[in-house]
Amino acid sequence: MKVISYNLRKHRAAGELVALATAHDPDILCLQECDVAHLPERIGDLALADATQGNRLGLAMFYRESAFRLQGIRTIGLKKSLHDRIAKPAHERVLGARLRDIDAGREFIAASFHAAPLTALNSLRRHQIRAALTELATLGEGLPQLMVGDYNYPVFKENLGHAVREHGYALTLSDDHTYTRYRVFRGHYDFATSAGFEIERVTTLPQGSSDHRPILVTARLD
Repeated sequence: MKVISYNLRKHRAAGELVALATAHDPDILCLQECDVAHLPERIGDLALADATQGNRLGLAMFYRESAFRLQGIRTIGLKKSLHDRIAKPAHERVLGARLRDIDAGREFIAASFHAAPLTALNSLRRHQIRAALTELATLGEGLPQLMVGDYNYPVFKENLGHAVREHGYALTLSDDHTYTRYRVFRGHYDFATSAGFEIERVTTLPQGSSDHRPILVTARLD
């Protein structure tokens, strides 16, 4: 299974999505910072599962209808940072879907995630990540789970990895930096947390018009 995650930088990179899907043929496409009202119902072979409605810049997920059946969907609000309270850019920071693999007959949970910005503390982002994983699990107890997105966590990932492992999940970084706009902030911002999946690789794709590079997660159910 191939999953692409892409922060569109206030929807600026939306025009790249058809070419991105054509070039890499993902089964699931998870987006952050998209203008939900201007999203299409389909991108190539992928259908829109759902998108958040309460955010100025939202989350969205597309999936391959010929491979999966959509069993359920959930949007989740997380503990707010000071930036969230003042600027109000986002309330719903997780969009999760319960999907059934038609051929294999197995179900799993996939999610698009966008953590609080760098103005927040790492401790808040760790809290958000743990809460997101816990809430997503309510879509199906014991189901494999894969959450991809913009974690806004460029440094001290050892602490994050430890916190995620204690929660029963694995953290997998991409093979190259994903944020390149400012030299001082460059790092791995976009990655995956998972349980019940074997993550074969996470590939950082070429730079587009966003300040984030998309990532391609190649995974299989354990």
